[in-house]
Amino acid sequence: MGYDFTDYEPYDFANRRHIGPSPEEMAQMLAAVGADSLDALIDRAVPQGIRQLSPLDFGPALSEQDALSKVRAVAQKNAAMTSLIGMGWHGTVTPPVIRRNVLENPAWYTAYTPYQPEISQGRLEALLNFQTLVSDLTGLPVAGASLLDEATAAAEAMTLARRGSKSKAEAFFVDKACHPQVIAVIRTRAEPLGIPVIVGDPEGDFDAEAAFGALFALPGTHGEIRDFSAQVAALQAAKGVAAIACDPMAMLLLKSPGEMGADIAIGSAQRFGVPMGAGGPHAAFMAVSDKLKRSMPGRLVGVSVDARGNRAYRLSLQTREQHIRREKATSNICTAQALLAVIASMYAVFHGPDGLKAIAQRIHLKAARLAAGLERMGFDVGPEAFFDTITVKVGALQGVILRSARAEGINLRPVGEDAIGIAMDEPATDDTIAAVLRAFGAEPEAAAQMAAARVAHRLPEGMARESGYLSHPIFRMNRAEAEMTRYIRRLADRDLALDRAMIPLGSCTMKLNATAEMIPLTWPEFANVHPYAPEEQLAGYAEVVADLSEKLCAVTGYDAVSMQPNSGAQGEYAGLLAIRGWHRARGDAQRDVCLIPVSAHGTNPASAQMAGMKVVPVKTAANGDVDLSDLRAQAEKHAAKLAACMITYPSTHGVFEETVREVCKITHDHGGQVYLDGANLNAMVGVARPGDVGADVSHMNLHKTFCIPHGGGGPGMGPIGVKAHLAPFLPGHPLGGGRVGPVSAAPWGSPSILPISWMYCLMMGGAGLTQATKVAILAANYVAARLDGAYDVLFRGPGGCVAHECILDTRPLAESAGVTVDDVAKRLMDNGFHAPTMSFPVPGTLMVEPTESEPKAELDRFIDAMLSIRAEARDIEEGRADPENNALKRAPHTVEDLVGAWERPYSREQACYPPGAFRVDKYWPPVNRVDNAYGDRNLVCTCPPMEAYAEADAEAAE
Repeated sequence: MGYDFTDYEPYDFANRRHIGPSPEEMAQMLAAVGADSLDALIDRAVPQGIRQLSPLDFGPALSEQDALSKVRAVAQKNAAMTSLIGMGWHGTVTPPVIRRNVLENPAWYTAYTPYQPEISQGRLEALLNFQTLVSDLTGLPVAGASLLDEATAAAEAMTLARRGSKSKAEAFFVDKACHPQVIAVIRTRAEPLGIPVIVGDPEGDFDAEAAFGALFALPGTHGEIRDFSAQVAALQAAKGVAAIACDPMAMLLLKSPGEMGADIAIGSAQRFGVPMGAGGPHAAFMAVSDKLKRSMPGRLVGVSVDARGNRAYRLSLQTREQHIRREKATSNICTAQALLAVIASMYAVFHGPDGLKAIAQRIHLKAARLAAGLERMGFDVGPEAFFDTITVKVGALQGVILRSARAEGINLRPVGEDAIGIAMDEPATDDTIAAVLRAFGAEPEAAAQMAAARVAHRLPEGMARESGYLSHPIFRMNRAEAEMTRYIRRLADRDLALDRAMIPLGSCTMKLNATAEMIPLTWPEFANVHPYAPEEQLAGYAEVVADLSEKLCAVTGYDAVSMQPNSGAQGEYAGLLAIRGWHRARGDAQRDVCLIPVSAHGTNPASAQMAGMKVVPVKTAANGDVDLSDLRAQAEKHAAKLAACMITYPSTHGVFEETVREVCKITHDHGGQVYLDGANLNAMVGVARPGDVGADVSHMNLHKTFCIPHGGGGPGMGPIGVKAHLAPFLPGHPLGGGRVGPVSAAPWGSPSILPISWMYCLMMGGAGLTQATKVAILAANYVAARLDGAYDVLFRGPGGCVAHECILDTRPLAESAGVTVDDVAKRLMDNGFHAPTMSFPVPGTLMVEPTESEPKAELDRFIDAMLSIRAEARDIEEGRADPENNALKRAPHTVEDLVGAWERPYSREQACYPPGAFRVDKYWPPVNRVDNAYGDRNLVCTCPPMEAYAEADAEAAE
């Protein structure tokens, strides 16, 4: 009797590891939804008129090891040389304890945005630390929880200045010493809004009466350092708003923007432990004066109290402003760079104020030794005073020196045709300095001596920082690695991320971020590359971008892709700019009306407003579809000015609308273009293509459908796909070129996370991606079928199916039992779950997206939790539970609820161990329900002194 291998088939590990339900579980789920097969379910759920005609074929799927080998080979085509180019990106050292325990830790990178504060306390504390760091270094009282990159933060500062200014001037002044990509993005953002941009010298060209606001550079891109106190005062006297773009490392030694009187400070925290990654992602920052805090864009973490009066953190003030104010929103920002802000904050905690100052001093002295050596060699070095960046006049020797430096393994910055810029950084050593000096022609022995010579500092007189910073105890903790590791672990344990439980957020697609996909992220060939290194050093990145773009075109039916938008909202904006550019090129500059269904994501109208378009809402029909009659009427009414129509498909209500082709045709017939929001692409990959149903442009949320982690609220990536006629109007290169300007600081946005999506496509293959879509649709229909009867499922397609998400109506519970959607969300925390999306697109409802990654056991655990919540509401309805003092109203419950007196009419066991909650591995929310009103009334956005917590507790107790 021998071995029989005749029936052997290769086991598809990558597909099976990503797709949660086993084949046996899928059969059980199909039985529950009444479908004979997965394909039969898809035939019912997805209209035949939009189905993809040919299968998605990328060739065979690769195993994890084969995919890693392929990516390794491509990574080695990048050259991770020492880049002293500057321009806002610098070499840095990520402390290993932070790299392993934050950047590479799924407890941190798989979490969702902290809109549910009770289960986000760890991230919120880390982000509050980041805000405190930024506030202290900039000298301004209120800092946000991060923005996308320095260039877009500068553009946000411009629009914030316009909102906050009382000047009647129309122009915005930009210091010509700002980094070139910053100036370029400001110009892009200003043009559709009709804001003239004046770029000039703050000393000779600045007229305070001619500008409503200004942005100054500290230090400048070529190293210059100026005190802008006089310009700031003059601008404010003219009722304008002053902003300063600053380097946070330099702020450890130099006079801060706040000390100069500035209203706004922006910059990038990249050099605080976050690798360059060819441009991103990195945490940009903004800090403002107190008068501007309520109109500052982005997220703001504040301190409040919970139901027991204990300290608790939450998002404050303008959270998700764009979803509330829509076209009247001041910004379309829907994400941040939370994970990168956490890393930067941990870097500050790890080093403390003295350690950070020492790093800054070492960086400066390295630059000073280099400058002294070059001057000794006879070169003209400027500026006279600097922090880390110098510019060397070299005349016709520029090319020779740049090539010599590259031969030494070092990239320098060409400046014009006769100068070279050099920016020193944290990893640079004496050997680095000596190598630069050799590239300029020094003999090896002389170079080594000059690199090690003692020199005086070259900081400007009268600009030394005199104010303190980072006085809070958290930045002065014992920084032994044991304590640092435990601090990071303590914060992680306070959060509920995907490594603990399903996060069933509709339209947010919280799916598996496979470990294999994450591994290349910290390889030096991807991590330690400057975005403006010579092109040949970025060959690996170029290959990733090209192949991933080709795959995304195949997935979507578009002809070209731009990777530059570094968030979904940035993708929307870039797509609308492409439409705007196309109309203008055809002589249709008057086309500025954008039709948007009232059910659309809040970023849609905010993006349209930023692109200079007028938003006209379109009604939604009773079944959740776009109201065709109203769309037709609005298209006819605005035919002469119609620029675009923005739709979401499948609809925001979780249904494949059969009328989508008609929507596109009506728009096209009246001269407009169709923007299809890619938030729900997880229901389409391999099944239907936006480009085939009539759409002209879409953004693709790589942090949703294509597995880049949400990172606790960012990073994100929102590349856009366009039809061929719009391709010439994709975002231009930040350093010049293109018919439309850049929307981000780096050419490929946040390229260091693109290998994640590429790995996902390689390991799944076209068939695997298609299977993932089908299983996502199955999972949503399974949840809808199991919960139907306990809750109304609000919208279904003609076949009785939902798409990849379903909307559960909890409004009847408010009427019958006084149980709100908030109560349901907080009670789910006791069950060990993050709540689904609340009150969007229908107020008082829950939008559930289980994704394809969750096994049936986890789906059943969620279903059991929702059924138990319904049973608890029924107890209130039928008089068995107190209508005010019950487990739903008092949720969530913490460990503190297990001790002390218990005077509630329900048991501790019911409170803390409802169905779905694990007995041994239960997740305990660290705080009880957070008091949102208290947090907004008593706004604290930096780490307060410890005595303030005691005062808050006492006030809450009263």
